[in-house]
Amino acid sequence: MKVTYDQKTDTLSVILKDNTAVAESDEEKPGIILDYDETGNLVSLEILDASKRVTEARKVEFQTTG
Repeated sequence: MKVTYDQKTDTLSVILKDNTAVAESDEEKPGIILDYDETGNLVSLEILDASKRVTEARKVEFQTTG
């Protein structure tokens, strides 16, 4: 998984499956874009105007449980 923030476009991207072709994209809600592969699996999501929607767009914290 890869998370990137583009300050120039204010876009936060979460890539769940790297090197997977996007077959379809849906704007689930305004400014939230979900990308799917050819079998309908979610491969990535984009958050537009991220600085307005995310607490700290430049900071990522990763946790595992269990």
